[in-house]
Amino acid sequence: MDAPSLPSPRLGASSGEILSLFRDAPDGLTKADVMRHTGLSRTTVNQRLDGLLAAGLLMPAEEEARTRGRPAGQFVVNRDRGVLLVADIGATGLRTALCDLAGEVRAEREVRAEVTAGPQAVLTIVDDLFTEILSAVRRKPDEVLGIGLDVPGPVDFETGRVVSPPIMTGWDRYDIPGWFRSRFDCPVLVDKDVNAMAYGEQRLRYPDVPHLLMLKIGTGVGTGLVASGKVHRGADGAAGDVGHIQVTVGDVAEPPICRCGNAGCVEAYAGGWAIVRDLREAGRDVSTVDDAVRLIRSGDLVAVRLARRAARILGGAIADTVNLFNPRVIAIGGQLAHTDEQLFAGIREIVYRRSLPLATRNLQIVRSDLDPHAGVLGLAQLLVDGIYTPARVQQLVEGAVAGCHTPEISRLKA
Repeated sequence: MDAPSLPSPRLGASSGEILSLFRDAPDGLTKADVMRHTGLSRTTVNQRLDGLLAAGLLMPAEEEARTRGRPAGQFVVNRDRGVLLVADIGATGLRTALCDLAGEVRAEREVRAEVTAGPQAVLTIVDDLFTEILSAVRRKPDEVLGIGLDVPGPVDFETGRVVSPPIMTGWDRYDIPGWFRSRFDCPVLVDKDVNAMAYGEQRLRYPDVPHLLMLKIGTGVGTGLVASGKVHRGADGAAGDVGHIQVTVGDVAEPPICRCGNAGCVEAYAGGWAIVRDLREAGRDVSTVDDAVRLIRSGDLVAVRLARRAARILGGAIADTVNLFNPRVIAIGGQLAHTDEQLFAGIREIVYRRSLPLATRNLQIVRSDLDPHAGVLGLAQLLVDGIYTPARVQQLVEGAVAGCHTPEISRLKA
């Protein structure tokens, strides 16, 4: 069987860069594979692999694990060296998961919860679910190497605090990482929900597409950007907030007030909460976004009309973003993405008509393959990337080679 096609680190690759080769080859690599991909000598490759094995970052592939002595075959990343805990917090529900160090979900829980209940109420639920999941898979808190949470609001990524969120009552600048530090001695990552979704989609479904836009249409409207393979958050973490672009709709005498306090935002017309509002005003018996989705799918004339209007408004905002950002893929998730083609047809029509031909000639507009798990999977990938930085890997390897008790990855600082 041919060796996997992988990007080659520079000559003289560090232990961390070699580990990245194994992360991109889940079936494993041999020493000969590493030599071929890096151009390093056999002696150097042996030294690098010995260090990674001693640090517990690599392990023999399953068929080699039963042999005695030094394994000579394939090696794989030791995905069970620790675990990750992640929580995807939405406006009306949340999903928690325990993942291994390959970012694969091992256990998860989903519950309804209103984000407007405030940080203490919601984070208590998250903490309880983390405890439940750890117990279910028989892992201990000190085995947790990273915690990731995403929220439906703007986040200062450096501090992990939400800043002036339109719908997250009581969350403004709340110390979310600090909530977990009393029980978990590990990094806590907090990001905007659509950033995590975008990263999960790009890494796991479109790894060869460096520029991707994620559109989430649920209770609200959110957008996440991946540029050159990395989440693009902007200077202060506010990039991609398409839902609060203000638009003019010709058949509306007075623009509706958005939850952010402004009038005429995209979300005030096309968000799930706005469609529920308009359906109720039209006499339809709906109370949730899921109710609205069922009504649209059933062919209700008012619901279909509102969905088509939302699609045109979303398409206009996305067309502007396509002209500015030029993504190769637009992935659409959230509850309203499951309205058959009612939404997609309108978005595609406007985007392809209003965007520059050069920006659309290779553009794909698709339903998210990972939805509704894109958030937890994206958080896991972000955490793993942080854990396996070259500096952290090198520190572990040096400690292991020196014969001392190496600190857990979770305790290493960038």
